[in-house]
Amino acid sequence: MFFDLFFGLKAAGLPVSLREYLTLVEGVRAGVADHDVDRFYYLARATLVKDERHLDRFDRVFAEAFKGLERADGPGPRDLPEDWLRKLTERFLTEEEKAQLRSLGGFDTLMETLRQRLAEQKARHQGGSKWIGTGGTSPFGAWGYNPEGVRIGQTESRNRRAVKVWDQREFANLDLDAEITSRSMKLALRRLRRFARQGRASELDLDGTVRATADNAGWLDLKLKAPRRNAMKVLLLLDIGGSMDDHVELCAELFSAARSEFKHLEFFYFHNCPYEGLWRDNRRRHAEKTPTFEILRHYGPDWRLVFVGDAAMSPYEILYPGGSVEHWNEEAGRVWMERLTGHFRAAAWLNPQPERRWPYSESNRILSQLMEGRMYPLTLAGLDRAMAELLR
Repeated sequence: MFFDLFFGLKAAGLPVSLREYLTLVEGVRAGVADHDVDRFYYLARATLVKDERHLDRFDRVFAEAFKGLERADGPGPRDLPEDWLRKLTERFLTEEEKAQLRSLGGFDTLMETLRQRLAEQKARHQGGSKWIGTGGTSPFGAWGYNPEGVRIGQTESRNRRAVKVWDQREFANLDLDAEITSRSMKLALRRLRRFARQGRASELDLDGTVRATADNAGWLDLKLKAPRRNAMKVLLLLDIGGSMDDHVELCAELFSAARSEFKHLEFFYFHNCPYEGLWRDNRRRHAEKTPTFEILRHYGPDWRLVFVGDAAMSPYEILYPGGSVEHWNEEAGRVWMERLTGHFRAAAWLNPQPERRWPYSESNRILSQLMEGRMYPLTLAGLDRAMAELLR
């Protein structure tokens, strides 16, 4: 079985040697793995992988080599969780059934219909197609399906089709102290650094000291210079909550790497699309917003603007006043995007969704047009392209 792992890694292109394999065997014989699958995995990874770029391939080969191996002390039978039982009424439809459903015909029609339903409905409904209820195909309610609707009373997103969400949701801040797990991401961000000598002269200028000493007939003449600092200024706007919950770990990694690389880094959060206010603390986002106009006044055009978001939303959130999923915005998101990209000379959008999925999202297409094509995948190759764009 160990030979399967070794030769599988060789076939996958990992530079593993016989000496490293023998080290793994010695570790197993010494009891380091202690007959535990997880411990053996970390022992094998530590002895056979020398570059973090190979970790993904190692995981795939390891899973194939030890396929079917399970814990002998796994958990026994247990009662079904309460939340499973509560969702027994949840409506699941086939793709053919979903295709037969139609939206009400636009944002204004949807809002007017909701107003009428609220005025007419007197009792709870379940499994229907018209009233506000659960488990049906109505545009209003929870745990059902409709191409466009208002989500009411549902704890999390399922189909990501909601035009508005009638709940106050709590979003978590990205961890300021998160460990940087991808050194390659940090190296990619370094391409955006632009150094300048700033501040008090406190470093030895060796070349200047040699020249001055030679000009002074050998009498030592020390010369100092200001330290080199990264003068690049970056404004980071981070989409948070909703469909971005799937990408929290990756975005936290990017956020932590950016904070370590740029001395002049400012950040704000938004949800889906920027509007008239952004915020720094998701726990107080309803009470402590910074007006977007104030951000435009405070940060000059020389700052590099970077959006991070999956661009997954209803097109109404970009194109319509009042289209925001959480509040009534007086001006459309498109207007604020044009103001932001028009103010800052250099801007880019980093999208954690795989690039192959972008053509299937109308909102992604609209935002890419607003960014004039400056949308890049949140991958190492995408970061390279984005950094090159921001340096233009």
